[in-house]
Amino acid sequence: MKLSPIGSLPLLALALAAVPGAALAQDAPDSAEDSDDVGDDFHNRSNQQVDIVVTAGRSISQLDVLAGTSVVDGIELQRNMNGQVGEILEDLPGISGSGFSPGASRPVVRGFSGERVRVMDDGIGSLDASNTSDDHAVSIDPLTVERIEVLRGPAVLLYGSQAIGGAVNVIDKRIPRSIPDEPIHVDALASYDTVNDEYRVGGSVDAPLGGGFVAHVDGSYLNSGDVHVPGYVLSDSLRADVLAEADEHEGDGEPEEAAELRELAGKKGVVPNTFVETKSVNGGLAFFSGGSNFGFGGGYYETTYGVPENPAGGHEHEDGGEEGGEEGVSIGLKQYRADFRGDLDLGSGFLDRLQTRVGYSDYTHTEFEGSEVGTVFDIEGLEGRAEFIQAPVGNLRGSFGGQFYIRDFSAVGEEAFVAPNETEQYGFFTLQELSFGNLQIEGAARFETSSVSSQPLNVDRNFNILSGALGVSYDVGGLRIGVNGSRVGRAPAGEELFANGPHVATGQYELGDVNLEVERAWGLEGFVRGNVGPATISLTAFKSWFDNYIYLNNTGTVVEEDGSPLPAGEEGGLPLFNYLQQDASYYGFEAEVSVPFVKDGDFSVTGEASAEYVKAELADGSPVPRIPPLGLTGALTAKTGPIELRGEVQYFGEQDDVPAFESTTDAFTYVNASVAWRPLRGNENVTLLAKVDNIFDVEGRRATSFTRDFIPMAGRNLSVSARFSF
Repeated sequence: MKLSPIGSLPLLALALAAVPGAALAQDAPDSAEDSDDVGDDFHNRSNQQVDIVVTAGRSISQLDVLAGTSVVDGIELQRNMNGQVGEILEDLPGISGSGFSPGASRPVVRGFSGERVRVMDDGIGSLDASNTSDDHAVSIDPLTVERIEVLRGPAVLLYGSQAIGGAVNVIDKRIPRSIPDEPIHVDALASYDTVNDEYRVGGSVDAPLGGGFVAHVDGSYLNSGDVHVPGYVLSDSLRADVLAEADEHEGDGEPEEAAELRELAGKKGVVPNTFVETKSVNGGLAFFSGGSNFGFGGGYYETTYGVPENPAGGHEHEDGGEEGGEEGVSIGLKQYRADFRGDLDLGSGFLDRLQTRVGYSDYTHTEFEGSEVGTVFDIEGLEGRAEFIQAPVGNLRGSFGGQFYIRDFSAVGEEAFVAPNETEQYGFFTLQELSFGNLQIEGAARFETSSVSSQPLNVDRNFNILSGALGVSYDVGGLRIGVNGSRVGRAPAGEELFANGPHVATGQYELGDVNLEVERAWGLEGFVRGNVGPATISLTAFKSWFDNYIYLNNTGTVVEEDGSPLPAGEEGGLPLFNYLQQDASYYGFEAEVSVPFVKDGDFSVTGEASAEYVKAELADGSPVPRIPPLGLTGALTAKTGPIELRGEVQYFGEQDDVPAFESTTDAFTYVNASVAWRPLRGNENVTLLAKVDNIFDVEGRRATSFTRDFIPMAGRNLSVSARFSF
């Protein structure tokens, strides 16, 4: 990575910010009891009142401007431990998975995805390429995470313009957060799924070294085969197209080609080339002194996964064979990462704490066509932030700070569809809260300057963006009622500006536009959440009005690999997708309710229900591509002593409000059930869990997925898992 002198200044500043902590080493405590900021958070985590890392520090007790915060940890994390981050969070209202393949799925928040939803590792970006294309996996291993935090709504602008649609913050264990009260602490998780013959195992070890130091190491391994599905692999519409093409070949006197197409249309039960293999190893060292702590960590992540052939988008090579040959297309991903985290106690003045975070990543994404290397994507990324937490002054609390992000992107290969480019972003932000009894007023602001350039194309674009949010809420008898307004902006990404070429994994030709402008949006949301008697409710309604909304449009045109129109009568080619801009609007709602029906000693029954809906429309009246449908969920959870039983019904509505050249999806309903057993009475450190998803083996297809027509959702799956903490 080539950093300019200016680009290196933020890193130097953050490094210097940590220096005062070194002076505390001589007074380091030998045990957790000697520190007011160190404790044992290694046991019974699901029962703790945890801080939301992304909500600007511990001095902010309640941030309604960041409406719709959810946390997944403990048994919920274990119960939903399947696939990538996108699948793990799908049970939350307003969250879907992109579901490109079993090996690649990002969160979709309120219909937003890609560059509008930021996936973070402990408050800074994952520093991978998952936001650039749906086929790129997130380089975060769920097997070793502590918890996952989700923030919905544009007010998460505090974490960069790529979070205007929402943010997902994965809290891992790489850098210890506290000193264990035991000589050594071990966490472990093992599981097995029948639907794809998947087994996974992960574990971590934390050990206090004395003098305030704690060491950490963790690792994981996952291996799965091809996924089993109900019914046909291809959707009804795609099967009809393939069979019609087979009839044409038959009429032209090409029986072998016709037979191959009919065999493809008849595939059922298993989706070929959906294997996944993932491994990771991480280590870290942290130092605790008084109310301060500092730590460093490093890690390696590697995954390989198959990408099934798209019958509607395959293109032929000079040898006349289909893309990737019989072995198909696969992706290999590797990431080396180094991290620093600091939390410095500043004393009793106006500034209470300084929290710093820096991450560096060397990332490689390789697309294989059979056994041959197709395209290699290399990314070096560096990101850091420093945030000052203010001490309360009367009714005022808040924080302010700065953030930088530097990325060097290159692609090498015949199908390197994005030109090499560099991105530099520098941002300054603040979040302030005023409380007057039951009335709470909150405001957030961010200024960001962004530079996106490509030397081979001789293009250098610069953008300045000012964003802000204001929220007002009032507590009425345990219910908090509020409204938030925002004005946010996002600079176009390098892929949106510079794409121009065939993309083998997605089976399409992608074309960017170097003249794209800043995408801006007004946002408004109202919410009610809190307690009504014994029930807990949360209801949020939202709407966003976009100027210059950027989207990837299917033109309906088929082109050659060089982008020229496919001659009439010739087969093969790639569908042409181009990045366009026009005004757009999003609106929808999320609702949750939890009601305790029975509570008798250690026996309880709780009912839960949720609903979610979003509609997105472009200014010309056409729908925004790949928007999730109406979702409804109902569940009953019964607990008695060490046993927890849960039954769940999930309804996914049909999605027929789609743009041209995008297929519709039918409604479907899943029924799931699980049983968890904690064999150590009164102790949650050991949990054994069995779960059956999609009990009735129903066919389902994600409306948010590029690949829904040839990769349906998994069929009936029995999963067993065990989590240990000791």
